[in-house]
Amino acid sequence: MILSLFRKNTATDAVYGVYRAIVAQSRQPVFYAEWGVPDTVTGRFDMISLHMALVFRRLRANTGAGKDFSQAVFDLFFKDMDRSLREMGAGDLGVPKKIQKMGNLFFGLLAAINDAMDRRDREALAAVLSRNIYDGHNIEEAQRLADYVFAQDAALAAQPVETITAGTVTFGPAA
Repeated sequence: MILSLFRKNTATDAVYGVYRAIVAQSRQPVFYAEWGVPDTVTGRFDMISLHMALVFRRLRANTGAGKDFSQAVFDLFFKDMDRSLREMGAGDLGVPKKIQKMGNLFFGLLAAINDAMDRRDREALAAVLSRNIYDGHNIEEAQRLADYVFAQDAALAAQPVETITAGTVTFGPAA
């Protein structure tokens, strides 16, 4: 009984592993230095949201473990956002409202990305990315990012769901 306190929780480890991979990919300097993604708190949130949306796309067809795993990654993401907001000085009363707004932004991005990608519509995806990542500007950069998103979607599609839910997700190169 007492030894169970010292065992690793492989499910939690897997969630953290995938979340760390999402954050690491989202922080690739090429996005900010070359592709014009704003190097701001909002820009970084947008890039994490984009990569989370890609992982969720991969897991969406798997209604059992994939759905539960997606929820656990989502919960960790917003727990991390809550912590970050508090570290930046947001007050206890303001954090829940900001988290709710961030959740709405994330789900809006996820729905718009899924719609464009399910139709394999590069221009629609570029418009979504321009609107959500570049504040309606930089359509050329948004088109480059759209190509990247389609490439990442294909790379993730080649990875077994079981590998991802075990804690390993591999993104393709960002450049």
